[in-house]
Amino acid sequence: MITQKTIRLKAKSRGFHLVTHEILSQLNLPEQGLLNLFLQHTSAGLTINENADADVRADFETVMNKLIPDGSRDYIHRIEGPDDMPAHIKSSILGVSLTIPIQNHRLAMGTWQGIYLGEFRNYGGERKILATIYQ
Repeated sequence: MITQKTIRLKAKSRGFHLVTHEILSQLNLPEQGLLNLFLQHTSAGLTINENADADVRADFETVMNKLIPDGSRDYIHRIEGPDDMPAHIKSSILGVSLTIPIQNHRLAMGTWQGIYLGEFRNYGGERKILATIYQ
């Protein structure tokens, strides 16, 4: 059986945000299966990483901005502002989809794992994730 639901994440400031609880609060997980999360945007991304120390999320932001800086003269696409083209590149590098096993009505992630939203725009707005549950 397959079920789908659109999850809406509140607008977030630029950076990496732990969104595990915000996602789970909008889902009813079965006893077992797979959860696929697909972020329906080209200027943000999803990843799984450290869920305890916020410094990790700050370091992610620092490294991404050093690797892919805003406003580079090398970018041709500039119509939506200096943070837009770098946001597209960061989204492609990080990715917009995650698949996570479900066990005992819970995500089968490790003790220190959480779901991050990487918000790469200065004003990205509300983000939508299509959640597909396979059971």
